[in-house]
Amino acid sequence: MTNKNPLTELKNVEDCACFNIRAAARTLTRAYDDALKPVGLKVTQFTILAAINKIDEAVPIGTLAKALSMDRTTLTRNLGPLEKQGLVEVLPEGYRRSRGMVLTEKGRKTLEAAAPLWRRAQETTVGRIGSERWTSLQQDMVALVG
Repeated sequence: MTNKNPLTELKNVEDCACFNIRAAARTLTRAYDDALKPVGLKVTQFTILAAINKIDEAVPIGTLAKALSMDRTTLTRNLGPLEKQGLVEVLPEGYRRSRGMVLTEKGRKTLEAAAPLWRRAQETTVGRIGSERWTSLQQDMVALVG
């Protein structure tokens, strides 16, 4: 019977899937944040605006949180600055006490101005990864999240 020291295994943190995925996510987040800086958005904010725009109607917070793989509390906290900037409007509670949100006109214009900046960051990222690897990686991430 062999008793391995668990601390020995932890010395290879670079083998940890979570470590590597989070490191890649931080690197990508910085790149997209830099790209979106001219319109005053972070990529997390851009993603929320794009998701609201995609649904294109008053979307309940719970539905949006699920679509973004976020918990409601985190999403609500992230909506605050967007609401203060006048980019989204959080509607009063309605059916089943759920609050919905919509893009304001300012939010649509900001998203429209951000789209080409995001597109360039996306093209740069996919270019670095390679189209085939990106397609495979995207499928793997969808499977991981799903």
